[in-house]
Amino acid sequence: MQKRIYIETTIPSSYYTLRTDDLSLARQKLTRQWWDEYANLFILTSSTAVIYELEEGSRQVTLDRLALLDGIEIFDPTVEIGHIAQVYMEKLIMPQDPRGDALHLAIASFHQVDAILTWNCMHLANPNKFNFIARINRELGLTTPEL
Repeated sequence: MQKRIYIETTIPSSYYTLRTDDLSLARQKLTRQWWDEYANLFILTSSTAVIYELEEGSRQVTLDRLALLDGIEIFDPTVEIGHIAQVYMEKLIMPQDPRGDALHLAIASFHQVDAILTWNCMHLANPNKFNFIARINRELGLTTPEL
């Protein structure tokens, strides 16, 4: 059975980055390599929360970034998902932005995706938070995606 991967905002943003610093260019190269070699091995998912964040960019780059999400399953936030995100924020494992990282984690956890693909190592793919996230998700009766 194919694993389901949640594509977080940093992936399309890195694929079509406008930044020219070494780190951004390295992320772009690795993101494009992953997309070309591995994306077709998984069922890709994302959310309207990602679309909303991507729409905040410049027009042409936004269209290119959104095009990466064409044809994949898009989840909508629900009231229940909003409550899950609120728990993450109350427990201080995610920033206090109800439309940001807490929402992405809540959507992916609620829909039982296998992994979140992200370059966000501060909040989502932060090894110091893995055990806390897993414990809170267990308390909520949720599975925890690989980060």
